[in-house]
Amino acid sequence: MKLTVRLDPTDNVVNAIKSLDAGTDCEGGSTNQKIPRGHKVATQAIKTGDPVLKYAQVIGYASEDISAGDHVHTHNLEFRNVDQKYEFSTDLRPIEPATTQDTFMGYKRENGKVGTRNYIAVITSVNCSATAAHMIAAHFTPEIMADYPNVDGVVAFVHGTGCGMAGDGDGFEALQRVTWGYARHPNVGAVLMVGLGCEINQIDWLLEAYGITPGPLFQAMNIQDVCGLRRTIELGIKKVTAMLSLANEATRTPCPASELMVALQCGGSDAWSGITANPALGYACDLLTAQGATGVLAETPEIYGAEHLLTRRAVSPEVGERLLGLIDWWEDYTLRNKGSMDNNPSPGNKKGGLTTILEKSLGAAAKGGTTPLNGVYKYAEPVRTRGFNFMDSPGYDPAAVTGQIASGCTVVAFTTGRGSAFGAKPSPSIKIATNTQMFERMEEDMDINAGTILTDGETIETVGRHIYQMILDVASGRESKSEAQGLGDHEFVPWQIGAVM
Repeated sequence: MKLTVRLDPTDNVVNAIKSLDAGTDCEGGSTNQKIPRGHKVATQAIKTGDPVLKYAQVIGYASEDISAGDHVHTHNLEFRNVDQKYEFSTDLRPIEPATTQDTFMGYKRENGKVGTRNYIAVITSVNCSATAAHMIAAHFTPEIMADYPNVDGVVAFVHGTGCGMAGDGDGFEALQRVTWGYARHPNVGAVLMVGLGCEINQIDWLLEAYGITPGPLFQAMNIQDVCGLRRTIELGIKKVTAMLSLANEATRTPCPASELMVALQCGGSDAWSGITANPALGYACDLLTAQGATGVLAETPEIYGAEHLLTRRAVSPEVGERLLGLIDWWEDYTLRNKGSMDNNPSPGNKKGGLTTILEKSLGAAAKGGTTPLNGVYKYAEPVRTRGFNFMDSPGYDPAAVTGQIASGCTVVAFTTGRGSAFGAKPSPSIKIATNTQMFERMEEDMDINAGTILTDGETIETVGRHIYQMILDVASGRESKSEAQGLGDHEFVPWQIGAVM
């Protein structure tokens, strides 16, 4: 049995497939100390200041002399900003159109979009109306909802901002895009917006800015005009009750797979993320783009150090430059806040074998597959180009997924190595384990085990096709593990940018 994995012939480290005792013979000689599972072993001597290579890319520099057989991690590997040479549109691989048009059972909306779920959303403009929204949604128990089998539920989308902020600028615009994105989402069949009345984020402004006309399936109110919390809750329940019968008229019909938009996400990553689950999800993304569907990668800090690979895939220099503009913004943002791009990875990532953000990013970018990068978008901006796209966001999973859903994603494909318990409404989340040990430990949470690439000899392509089929099945109504456990009611976290005043 192989004890280590080498990703490229030029690499000077390999990853331990299982925990290795000191003196274990492996590639490059014998180990000089105990090597935890998933962690890196030097295959040759590396002098202080020399680059450490994995994926045939620099993941950091030796902070001390490293001998062949040494454990390579935070104690002897340091992060430095890498001066990349950027190329544009030099790695454009043509998309082979699928020979057959796959379908799923979705909800066709009047605006031409197609949903994978049918929720009624109670959306707040400000945190001050959060309790009202929660109490309205809580009224609609499973017993009540049993009379409306085509409605997946009534869910409150509440947040911690909406006032004490500038009435323009990045923060305000991002919140408006998130609110609009959820209000017009194809997985939402009806909307009740609830405000306080005096907040910066006025509901009327949103309706005017985005051309939304209230009607039977789109209602709005605020606590001050309705004359208090109790009356707001009572009126909200009446309004949602009236919506239920109308929303229940929606039925699933066959829809082309080209109408899917999938959020490509990871969280609780480990050393296997970039070796098993992320490349497999990338292959599934390629299958989606071959159908004419859309995949959306996010988390700008988690492509840092791998952005040069994405600019080569940009369909034009303008798209590539827009991605680099995001990188520049994040470097300035972290500097202004006395942070570092290497603040990510997290302690859990490091325990799982990831040492620097460069190493993490090279693995994370694999979720995007190999097809051209067609567009780069602001946080929560509607994605208008099909195929593979990128959306700006922080690396914090709930905030990133909130933006991806607001941009139009109707399914979330989420890889994890440490074991992330995550789900998001209104878009179902598919959880993909990077390793068999974690999958078996958290089987109630994981939909797919990509660890079989290591333990059972399955190929990335085989697991990728499995992920793709799972996306079609879940889009057609199959319940994901996170849905079965009731996740998704508290994971709505709009990215708060700028000062709180």
